[in-house]
Amino acid sequence: MDIFWSDPVITKLPEFPMSPLGQLPSSVDFNPESPLVKLILAIAILVVGFLVAIVASAIAEGFFKRTSIDNKIAQWLTGSDSTSSPPVEKWIATAIFWLIAIFTLVGFFQFLKLDAVAAPLNNFLGQITTFIPKLAGAALLSAIAWGLATVSKILISRYMRSARLDDRLGQQVNNSPEGSNTLPLSEALANALYWFILLLFLPLVLDALGLQQALQPLQNLVNQLLSALPKIVKAGAIGAVGWLIAQTVRRILTNLLATAGADRLLPQFRSSQANGGQALSQVLGTVAYVLILIPTAIASLEALEIEAVSRPATAMLDQSLKYLPQIFVAGLILAVAYFFGQFARDIVTNILTSLGFNNILSWLGLPSLTGTPEANTTSESSDLERTVTLPKLTPSQLVGIVVLVGIMLVAVGTATDVLKIDALTKIVFGVLEVAGRVLSGVIVFAIGLYLANLAYGLIASSGSRQAKILGHTARISIVALISAMALKQIGIASNIVDLAFGLITGAIAVAIALAFGLGGRDIAAEQIRAWLDSFKRN
Repeated sequence: MDIFWSDPVITKLPEFPMSPLGQLPSSVDFNPESPLVKLILAIAILVVGFLVAIVASAIAEGFFKRTSIDNKIAQWLTGSDSTSSPPVEKWIATAIFWLIAIFTLVGFFQFLKLDAVAAPLNNFLGQITTFIPKLAGAALLSAIAWGLATVSKILISRYMRSARLDDRLGQQVNNSPEGSNTLPLSEALANALYWFILLLFLPLVLDALGLQQALQPLQNLVNQLLSALPKIVKAGAIGAVGWLIAQTVRRILTNLLATAGADRLLPQFRSSQANGGQALSQVLGTVAYVLILIPTAIASLEALEIEAVSRPATAMLDQSLKYLPQIFVAGLILAVAYFFGQFARDIVTNILTSLGFNNILSWLGLPSLTGTPEANTTSESSDLERTVTLPKLTPSQLVGIVVLVGIMLVAVGTATDVLKIDALTKIVFGVLEVAGRVLSGVIVFAIGLYLANLAYGLIASSGSRQAKILGHTARISIVALISAMALKQIGIASNIVDLAFGLITGAIAVAIALAFGLGGRDIAAEQIRAWLDSFKRN
């Protein structure tokens, strides 16, 4: 090659005349410091940078569309389902595009030495580049927290499902309706542990981001939560053990009472059980359940050591425990009174029926009640039809019911006195006193009515011409007298009754005297003359 180029014959080329286009490069200045060259290079930087931004954003969007990591993170942050997940791919691609575009603009303005425009963008990029390591550290901590929380949640949920804890607790409670959306206990505990782990990592994430203002209150919250965690665990353990004991005692007591035949003691409980209610054994089991839960709740609240909550709640529960013996005694009094009242009602009804007390209406001269007719109630709809038959009560049964009500009123008054409810005790005994007066007034009126009918019968059976008139007069007089006595016994305006009875009696006496005096004055004059003549002869 050197020989080729060193040959003078070969290296000497003919000279041709140059065209105007060939002379152009010699007329253009290619100095890099030239403004035109700088502008061309700056535009090239801008175009290349934007092309790189477009390509990088497209690559990032395509990558995230092929994976589901971004969707899972978005669902975790927003709590939405997969059908309504936000377009995270577009957001990430847009962020990458503008980040590269800002870098390109900074390079464009710096190349043109436009420092007044490039300085703010450069400061902004400096803050971004400074914040990126913090953001990466926070993202790494978040990923670790999310992974640890997810693994813990899965392990706890699977372990509790394998132990069939939900089924066992469902059998213990046995009161959740079918088809309800109640969250199982295993999932509830797993979710609680999941969010607790995330809460523990949240201060570390905020510290990595340098958010000290948000970190301080959250750190105090986490510290208080961690300091209270042993108390919460202790209170939860006490509550769980007490609840399990209460459930066990309730089931044992319910089955024991049901086996012993306690459900057959009261017909009311049998009818309520037939209508979907609870049997007597279940009611007593629930009472035992509540009695065990009350001290359990007191112990749990004391274990929390939260004075603002535990002190009033504990005082309330202690007061309930103090009232429990009184409530038990009051309930026992009512139960014994009810059984005794039922027994007394049956005895009184049978005795009065055997004595013929059902004929008392005829004894008193009142029309006898043949019973309450049946009342048929038919609804307008064709598929609903029912017949209601009202009970037919005899006078003996009515007296038995009155005896039962009286015994129950006395028992209620005694029970309220045991419970130290003075206002209710006064009301009950006041009602009992008024009921006694009314009952005594009714008895007095019944006796007077019987005597009035008896007097009428005796006078009317004498056979004289004016016997019926005298009999009616005697009956009306006795009824008026006995009515006044009954009203006075009841206590309805005693002074007015006495005054009215006195005025009526005086008016009757004056009327009789006037009638006798005006109608028999001729006879009286003749008798007086006879007495005077006899006196003169003597």
